Amino acid sequence: MDGYIGIIVIVAIAAVLAVGGLFLLFRPKAKDLPPVQAPPEPPAPVITEPGTTAGLGEEDGGTTTTLPPPVEELVKAPPIEVPPPSAGRMVRLRGRLARSQNVLGRGLLELLSRDRLDDDVWDEIEEILITADVGVAPTRAMVEDLRTKVKVLGSRTPDEVRRLLREELLAQVAPDLDRTLHTAPTGERPAVVLVVGVNGTGKTTTSGKLARVLVGDGRTVVLGAADTFRAAATDQLQTWGDRVGASVVRGPEGGDPASVAFDAVARGIEDKADTVIIDTAGRLHTKTGLMDELGKVKRVIEKRAAVDEVLLVLDATTGQNGMRQAQVFAEVVNVTGIALTKLDGTAKGGIVISVQRELGVPVKLVGLGEGPDDLAPFDPEVFVDALIGD
Repeated sequence: MDGYIGIIVIVAIAAVLAVGGLFLLFRPKAKDLPPVQAPPEPPAPVITEPGTTAGLGEEDGGTTTTLPPPVEELVKAPPIEVPPPSAGRMVRLRGRLARSQNVLGRGLLELLSRDRLDDDVWDEIEEILITADVGVAPTRAMVEDLRTKVKVLGSRTPDEVRRLLREELLAQVAPDLDRTLHTAPTGERPAVVLVVGVNGTGKTTTSGKLARVLVGDGRTVVLGAADTFRAAATDQLQTWGDRVGASVVRGPEGGDPASVAFDAVARGIEDKADTVIIDTAGRLHTKTGLMDELGKVKRVIEKRAAVDEVLLVLDATTGQNGMRQAQVFAEVVNVTGIALTKLDGTAKGGIVISVQRELGVPVKLVGLGEGPDDLAPFDPEVFVDALIGD
């Protein structure tokens, strides 16, 4: 029985093999398949200038795109400006000064030109001078001198009146005062200019404009942002420096002003700069606090270099209030010159006379506008001519 089953299995296997062989022998031929093609290569990129159109047009099966400018062009440094030199600045700004001083100059000329100068007229002349912030003592001196000269002259022509007034005003402005701004380097060290004054007088702006004046004269400048209590002051000074290519040394907000001043002088020495301008804080809470702060800044600076100039910035529009500020600063620091700002925006140009008389310090710079180049070296003759007109 077992032998019979084995024969059947062998026959079955033989049959399967036979059928498979016949299938392989007589199967139909497969049709040739198309060759496999490689995917098309992407179009080569088109290199263009930043911000221009690049890519394939629609007829080429592509799309049109605009390449953004590179990051380094998005954050582009402002161009360095070339300020005009200081020579002739006040002459160019004379018209602006004359417009604001018409009440003073023309009012005096009109009164002095009258045929009869009685006490009432002299009282009007005195009132105009006091209103213009000439000060009580200088006003009385001027009126007395004018009355004497008018009596000597007797009859007066318009030209004589103009000459008379010009001579008197010029004498009061004190043209013989030394108005040299000490900004030239001494040997291997730069000149150091300390800018002081209460906030709101244009102190930081004056520091930046002074840097422009010096750069326009061919000097190299380092700015020290020692007003660390106002972040806005530091940023503002940085902007001024960037515009003319002056280095700016700054410290952390609320940091030690003396440390910033020291570092600024050290940078000036290292860079062989001509001038270092230090913008100090303008807080005027108490005289003692001001003295301590300014005294420390000056002492620390003098460890590296002498302070050549201490400029007190005053706002001409504050009048006698500005005089009181000036007196406080003069008591706590050795002021060598006055920078009088906003002189074009007030008819109180007489403050030039009163501040010099009270402090014994010359006005060296005047601000005659809000433009970057509206700070000028003070010229007494140009100032007086602007007061009385042509």
